[in-house]
Amino acid sequence: MPEPFSLRRATPADAAAFARINSHPEVQPNLMQLPYASVERWRQMLTDNEQPGRQEFVLLAERDGQMLGSAGLHPAGTALRRRHVATLGISVAPEAQGQGVGRALMQALCDYADRWAQILRIELTVFADNERAIRLYRSLGFEHEGTHRGYALRDGAYVDVLSMGRLHPQPPRIA
Repeated sequence: MPEPFSLRRATPADAAAFARINSHPEVQPNLMQLPYASVERWRQMLTDNEQPGRQEFVLLAERDGQMLGSAGLHPAGTALRRRHVATLGISVAPEAQGQGVGRALMQALCDYADRWAQILRIELTVFADNERAIRLYRSLGFEHEGTHRGYALRDGAYVDVLSMGRLHPQPPRIA
């Protein structure tokens, strides 16, 4: 059984680990990012996330100081009428997959969205052939809302993605 891991907020000091995991040949094809992102690009994004007023919330899982994966909630856009919506992105290092890392990250993000961030709806896209991720998302209350045909270029081929969403299970009310 693998050692336990912990979750914490990502910082600019984690840039090299983000670049390592998200550029991994077993991880990168399932992300909407281009290969070979630089450490500096990650450092800048993580630095930007720390600016006052930014709504990004990025967590990472680590064991013995080694990053195992990350996940984040991001505003769906700037439209006033969509402030209640966040998009979700997640990546887990191949050596940490199947150890509960993705589930722990997703549960922490859903808890944050439901209890602290005034988020009613979380949206994500997932490649239609990523069955493992789809099972995880469904187990956490995400529902298949549509299929986007030829949505993204992946390794030289246009491939489909599923659009999935999750609504807050018990939206806050005034007592």
